[in-house]
Amino acid sequence: MSQSTDPAGQIAAGYAFTGPALDLGALLWEGTCLPDRQIRIPLSMLNRHGLVAGATGTGKTKTLQLIAEQLSAAGVPVFLADIKGDVSGISAPGTENDRVRERAADVAQDWQPAGCPAEFYALGGIGAGIPLRATVTAFGPVLLSKVLRLNQTQEQSLGLIFHYADSKGLELIDLKDLRAVVAFLVSDQGKPELKGIGGLSTVTAGVILRALTAFEQQGASEFFGEPEFDTSEFLRTSADGLGVVSVLELPAVQDKPQLFSTFLMWLLADLYADLPEVGDVERPKLVFFFDEAHLLFNGASKAFLDSITQTVRLIRSKGIGVFFVTQTPKDVPADVLAQLGNRVQHALRAFTPDDAKALKATVKTFPRSPYDLEELLTGLGTGEAVITVLSENGAPTPVAATRLRAPRSLMGPVDPADLDRAVKSSLLYSRYAEPVDRESAYEKISAEQAAAEAAAEEAAAAAEAEKQAKEAAKAARSAPKPEPSLAQQVVGSGLFRSLARSVGTQLGREISRSLFGTAKRRR
Repeated sequence: MSQSTDPAGQIAAGYAFTGPALDLGALLWEGTCLPDRQIRIPLSMLNRHGLVAGATGTGKTKTLQLIAEQLSAAGVPVFLADIKGDVSGISAPGTENDRVRERAADVAQDWQPAGCPAEFYALGGIGAGIPLRATVTAFGPVLLSKVLRLNQTQEQSLGLIFHYADSKGLELIDLKDLRAVVAFLVSDQGKPELKGIGGLSTVTAGVILRALTAFEQQGASEFFGEPEFDTSEFLRTSADGLGVVSVLELPAVQDKPQLFSTFLMWLLADLYADLPEVGDVERPKLVFFFDEAHLLFNGASKAFLDSITQTVRLIRSKGIGVFFVTQTPKDVPADVLAQLGNRVQHALRAFTPDDAKALKATVKTFPRSPYDLEELLTGLGTGEAVITVLSENGAPTPVAATRLRAPRSLMGPVDPADLDRAVKSSLLYSRYAEPVDRESAYEKISAEQAAAEAAAEEAAAAAEAEKQAKEAAKAARSAPKPEPSLAQQVVGSGLFRSLARSVGTQLGREISRSLFGTAKRRR
């Protein structure tokens, strides 16, 4: 059968790239796996972003692992968020068994066990990993508003608070710094500070402070502080040229989805801010996998969604590829979904009316295809997916049902003791392990308030002393004079004063004469 009349051949021809590419698996057609029809993705198109979607248990995590280890082998660093704690095995060689051998034979894979160079991180040091911390200033008001679940008015007020702190040189390092600034701005001393730019209502400040309290009770204070993590650490390669796989261990905080999803967005935004423009590159500088992506968008404000859309759209030119990993494409806003050029869609379920609706919506997002996609997407097995990517010239490839290759690294977590040794032997551990608490907004405001209180107390004490002195003087002036004694009356009489003058004159003459040597004349 000629290729022109062979739909499978036409599909496979769309994946016959000339440049470096990642091998995803073999084409499935009419229920048969065709090992000679390979499905691939060009390395140069990995910075055009992508989506890995599918119902729970369909193999999304193994797909991440498969793509990540091939990127590492090609010298491309990778970032993975390990939500459930089962991705750490990427650092260790896999174990061959019957299922692996069968899968390798099906897809014409020369399977050899191999691990990847890896670094393990944890948010704020909670759990196993090198601590990742951010300052409140770097996190910014938009992301923080998302975590605190603030409405638009409260988000704008938080932006005003950040603006004030920046203009006054008050560094917001941790949450107590932010709390101190908010409390100051609604105090009698601080209220005038924001009058010219809108002010901060006591009610809004109260909402923000209560949200911060709840946030801290979830353990969030661990995530904000110094030393702040330098996200350029994610761009490293090993001594033998392999891309380092950075694994963020999140099992210890998986019950705080708003926090870790927003923190992942901060990492991405920080990379965008720091990296230079490079345009289209032969291979990406980093590929960032954003697992449980639906958590990022739940309850997001318009400002937050706009920030995500802009970051995803522009970060491609910085050489960064972003893959969102979630259950259905509808979990990702349309403006973000429009930026994603590569798709790996695992099986979907249609058990409920909502499931059926999501299935139909997903089918509409694919290019036209010879497959019956509604039937195909509900019938895919574990480790199978419907794929379409961007070709080397940027055009979408034909939709291809694919049986995916088996990862070569360990499909499961490494032993906790091995993980702990890997963390503590890292050169980065000594750089980031111990928190630092230097002078920032909290200390500066506390010192100013203490000085103001001391000055107020001193002024109050001086005013009280002055008041007491005035009262004492007034009392002295108004007190009645006492009656003179008999001696005072005698001394004060006119006769006594006349006699005293007479005696004084005579005595004065006697003394004067005796002093100057004159004597009485004798008679």
